[in-house]
Amino acid sequence: MGKVTGLEPRELAHVRARLVEFAGEVLASIPRRDSRGWGECYLRGLMLDGRRKSIQPMDERLEDGDEQCLQQFVNQSPWDWTPVRERLAKRMVSEIEPEGFVIDDTGFPKFGTDSVGVAHQYSGTLGKVGNCQVGVSITACTDRASCPLDWRLFLPESWDTDTERRARAHLPADERHRPKWELALECLDELDEWEIAPVPVLADAGYGDITDFRTGLEQRGLDYVVQVKGTTSAFAEHVSTETPDYSGRGRPPAARYREGPSSLRALALESGEDQLVEVAWREGSRERPLGSRFVALRIRPANLKLRRAAAGGELALRWLLCEWPEGAAEPVKYWLANLDEDTDLERLVHLAKLRWRIEHDYRELKDALGLDHFEGRSFRGWHHHVTLVAVAHGFLTIERLNPKARAAA
Repeated sequence: MGKVTGLEPRELAHVRARLVEFAGEVLASIPRRDSRGWGECYLRGLMLDGRRKSIQPMDERLEDGDEQCLQQFVNQSPWDWTPVRERLAKRMVSEIEPEGFVIDDTGFPKFGTDSVGVAHQYSGTLGKVGNCQVGVSITACTDRASCPLDWRLFLPESWDTDTERRARAHLPADERHRPKWELALECLDELDEWEIAPVPVLADAGYGDITDFRTGLEQRGLDYVVQVKGTTSAFAEHVSTETPDYSGRGRPPAARYREGPSSLRALALESGEDQLVEVAWREGSRERPLGSRFVALRIRPANLKLRRAAAGGELALRWLLCEWPEGAAEPVKYWLANLDEDTDLERLVHLAKLRWRIEHDYRELKDALGLDHFEGRSFRGWHHHVTLVAVAHGFLTIERLNPKARAAA
């Protein structure tokens, strides 16, 4: 069940009854019975061993495949992906019991210019600027498992005014360019609408460095541990506002910070190496604990936007977590967190490092399940495909978490 290339036909036959039951549960909102059947067929095509998971090669591997019917189901059929994702999210949250919701984005390399959202843009998947689509995801995550719960397609600004491409991709009129961090917040709002219990939000510096993203999480009452750059502005915990003496004329002066802020890097260096603690966060591939040296400090993030929003009031205290490996001249990674004041260092480190799991599982999503193999061009088709890939991944995750299923396999 753990191969990155997919399942052999005999392996798929062994789990097919359970797959039919799972697909029936998750795809129940699709109104037509025959459409649900093609959904289950598409899931099998995604899971079967094979280098390419676009529709034509999947059809060739499926005994009961029909290329035209699969194309129609994914690209033209009007079924709503939102209730499918809701059912999947509720099932997977109960199975995984996530410790964090990981915000991430991933690239879908493309040829040509007509696939919805495609542009010459940076992709972390490619590690460079390339012709690709970019999808934003939210993933339920623990050290033992993860599963994507919701998706948004990032639209570059060039798509807002290109009426011909929008028409060819059947792009709804209200789908416009928005920053990735806004799409991520929208996904979190949708999980809340589905009554999914919140857990800490985890993200890399592409999101963590954005003040509006962190503020949006705080406005929603969500905990977070997000990576940031060491150049981020902040005050030490002990620094507070001061009110200048009043001369007796005009408006009394407001409280303010008398000195400019420092940086996270400078605050970490000032704390010194003697404050570092060795922390292991999980076992590595060779059953050896993965660990490093860390320090956690209480600080006040203090960039210009935050100082203006505080309007002379005290800036909020947050956790600064720094990783400072043995032999390094300074910290190599920084995170900001709004967890409770009594949160211990081990929990901060565990959450900061939890993102490794989705990077591990993305190999299966892309290599084994064809996440970025979709060749359709429409907005609807893209959303249908990524939803079905998430369903397939969810099923395989449940199989791996079930000791009886593993033993029988």
